[in-house]
Amino acid sequence: MRIFKKIAIIVIVLLAISIISGWMYYNSLKPDYSGSVSLTNIDNETSVYFDDFGIPHIYADNQQDAMTALGYVHAQDRLWQMELMRRISPGRLSEIFGKDMLKNDQFFVSLGVEEASKIAIEKLDKNGEVYKMAIAYLSGVNQFIENGPTPIEFNLIGIEKEQYKLKDVYNILGYMSFSFAMAHKTDPLLSIVKEKLGPHYLKELNIEIDPNTTLIKNSKQDLENFSALVSNVNDILNTSPIPPFIGSNSWVVSAKKTATGNVLFANDPHIGYSQPSVWFEAHIVTPDYEMYGYHIAGVPFPLLGHNRDYAWGVTMFENDDIDFYKEENHPTDANQYKTPNGFSTYKSVSKTIKVKDAEDVIIDVKSSRHGPIMNNVVDEISQTSPIAMSWIYTQFDGQVLDALYTISRATKMADVKKGASMIHAPGLNIMYGDAKGNVAWWASGKLYKHKPHVNTKFILDGASGEDDPIEYLDFSKNPMAENPEWNYVYSANNQPDTIANILYPGYYLPEDRAKRIVETLEPKNDWTKDEMGVMINDVTSSIAPSNIKEFTSIIDINSFSEKEQKAINLLNQWDGSNTPEKVAPTIYNKWIYLYLKNTFEDELGEKLFTQLLETHLMKRVVADHLKRDASIWWDNVTTSDNKETKTAILSKSLTETVSMLENQLGDEINDWNWGKVHTLEHEHPLGSVAALKDYFNVGPFPMKGAREVIDNRGYLYDNSGLYKITAGPSTRRIIDFSDIENSISILPTGQSGNPFSEHYKDQAEMYNKGEFRKMKLNKEEIINSSTKLIILPKDE
Repeated sequence: MRIFKKIAIIVIVLLAISIISGWMYYNSLKPDYSGSVSLTNIDNETSVYFDDFGIPHIYADNQQDAMTALGYVHAQDRLWQMELMRRISPGRLSEIFGKDMLKNDQFFVSLGVEEASKIAIEKLDKNGEVYKMAIAYLSGVNQFIENGPTPIEFNLIGIEKEQYKLKDVYNILGYMSFSFAMAHKTDPLLSIVKEKLGPHYLKELNIEIDPNTTLIKNSKQDLENFSALVSNVNDILNTSPIPPFIGSNSWVVSAKKTATGNVLFANDPHIGYSQPSVWFEAHIVTPDYEMYGYHIAGVPFPLLGHNRDYAWGVTMFENDDIDFYKEENHPTDANQYKTPNGFSTYKSVSKTIKVKDAEDVIIDVKSSRHGPIMNNVVDEISQTSPIAMSWIYTQFDGQVLDALYTISRATKMADVKKGASMIHAPGLNIMYGDAKGNVAWWASGKLYKHKPHVNTKFILDGASGEDDPIEYLDFSKNPMAENPEWNYVYSANNQPDTIANILYPGYYLPEDRAKRIVETLEPKNDWTKDEMGVMINDVTSSIAPSNIKEFTSIIDINSFSEKEQKAINLLNQWDGSNTPEKVAPTIYNKWIYLYLKNTFEDELGEKLFTQLLETHLMKRVVADHLKRDASIWWDNVTTSDNKETKTAILSKSLTETVSMLENQLGDEINDWNWGKVHTLEHEHPLGSVAALKDYFNVGPFPMKGAREVIDNRGYLYDNSGLYKITAGPSTRRIIDFSDIENSISILPTGQSGNPFSEHYKDQAEMYNKGEFRKMKLNKEEIINSSTKLIILPKDE
């Protein structure tokens, strides 16, 4: 018995040691939100107050101390996210994830982001404030890397921490500039459609800009190759561990349209969902500077922000800044290609990609005068027709970091405008409002013109020079509005109105959100912050009811079954709102998908149709095409004995909708709730491992919202009948200049990217409900609701 007793005691002791060790390890990985830490590059004691949602409020004697502190606290909550962000552009994801990320790495190393970063850094003034503040931020990041705990993701994957360098910051901004990538999804496909079906089919796809839709008002041909390129880009963006920027809403209402006589500002950038979420909030206060900013991982200056004097935000401009050129090789020398001045030699650079648990992969990146040849990084593209990618981001000197510094240190409206003028890519709408009553919008991005015959939606001729840009426009010709007479500015990624008699080409979203914003803003002249909060959560479509009306006005309802008639009646009675308990959105989305499938897939084929569904083009087609009684697309070309009509296609789609939803959700139509099929899960890169999913992922949740409503949600259309949300509002911010200390915001999950932090997902429930929390500026209130981390100077 004594032996068993001793064994039991040993087991209990070992178990206790394990529990204590686990508890100590768990606590060692949590961020330090209180206590003290000593850092170099700090001149004076700096206080960091972490409020009740974990947002740091940094009080420092000078901006350099504040930036060092910012780097440190940013890293302790988001170092894993920073690590992923800096690895994308230089092609270093395979190094930690293995061969599954090789296609991503091969693609990104070909784009030339690293080379552009090197040039930008070489031209950066090393005595200027941009450089000094960026280096101070990196100093803080690197001191956490040296002395702070290693995030659990590093240990699980088995990688070492590395010091951050300035090139990492520029590479991250390069990825941000690329991530929109709609040109890669659209231009090659349209070239295929043109060659396969002819111009008559293209005409009804609304490739050209329709001047009759809601415009933002200014106050001033190798088919196999092209399809492979699109497939490759879709795969890359769908498997990337870092989400792309896709769109956004913003509106700024002047003092003349508010109840208080002060500007109201709203912004909700639409970005792919992930865990951790995109934005890291930080409030900095020094004797000569204050800013409440929203930062992306690894970047020292905020992309969104406000203080007591002004606010700015962003949406995607959606302009066309990428063109594809089909080059013509020399008939006997594949190392040369044709130019207007004879043959030139391709530039070639050899790059090595390290792959976890595998041999290094060496690729040769060839470039013409237009840009990198994509054939070398997309295996499926044949080698007979070189396709070059011309991208504005790598054509001009990078000034995005300077622009963000200029905007975030502005003292007047003109400073923000200057910052906007410095951004040549990505194309952004910079939205602005201030305490003096000004409202403004500037479309940033380097715009350019071609000869009249050129349509940049297709693959262009690279050999003749006839399809090259003929003029790069001055910023003064960009779309913009400053204190317009209609007393508000807005953007919903829709087409800007003409300026200088030019409608600029792009990949604009349909008018749905824009129309809803204008219809909502226009009639009222007494807007309040609370009403703005309701509006930014609006889930009602202005377009869906009219699409349904187009269908129901041409059918004989008695020709449908009883259940089909009930579905039609639910659609007819629907006000276009998309809340989880509603049934109509489930029916509508399935019907729209089947209408598109039954209308376009027979001509396009399954692969091409699926690829087109992932473009903005198909979103723009629906409302216009449903109004067409005569359309070349209505006929199903696979049936030879009869010619289908609009009525036949739409009716067939409705019948199939009801049948498929019965099989998916059951016989009772009232149980086909939107929240059952429309769900959101914030996925961590390690959440794909089943054993880790519950620890790292947040959700899934049934969700409100839908495609192209103000509370915009991105999801794919397919046969599943499920609408797994991939993108949406990355934050919702409302800034009230009549009560600046009570301006409000929310994040999709939480401030921290550390799964052991109490702030990893503490905002998720509020976000799902459309609720808000304060963006605190009042020091006394901050101190009373915060823990305090003291940062002390450390002798070097």
